[in-house]
Amino acid sequence: MYPIDPIYTANMNEQQRAWFYAEYERARKDEVIGVLLAVFLGGLGIHHFYLRRDGLGLLYLLFSWTGIPMVIAWIEAFFMPRRVRQYNAAQAMFISSQILAAGSSQPGLPATCCNACGNPIDSTAVFCNHCGAAVTRSALNTQPAH
Repeated sequence: MYPIDPIYTANMNEQQRAWFYAEYERARKDEVIGVLLAVFLGGLGIHHFYLRRDGLGLLYLLFSWTGIPMVIAWIEAFFMPRRVRQYNAAQAMFISSQILAAGSSQPGLPATCCNACGNPIDSTAVFCNHCGAAVTRSALNTQPAH
């Protein structure tokens, strides 16, 4: 499932966008799983570990023998969907910033151009985004971008 807000991928090309969605799918958390963890294993703090909130998870685990964390976890189950959405938004922002930083780290290099159509392409691309021609390392030609 892709994030609804396209703001994270607004300044990306197709390859960066594909990279973003692949990384986002690995990093995102599911709201339903968060709620179920809070309801059934919340007394042990598992729902906090799920969202990488290890400090709170350890606190719940430490006091799990009292039963108090279980009561709090049942209440927190109502807040888990919002917390998971916030976590996913933070992950999307981080992934987006890392991809955009990696793409703009070499602005002075000349663009790599496709021999079939002459349009600039990413130097790591396997296919040209414009004409679809397969690009091999020997077929690449480096020219200044038009």
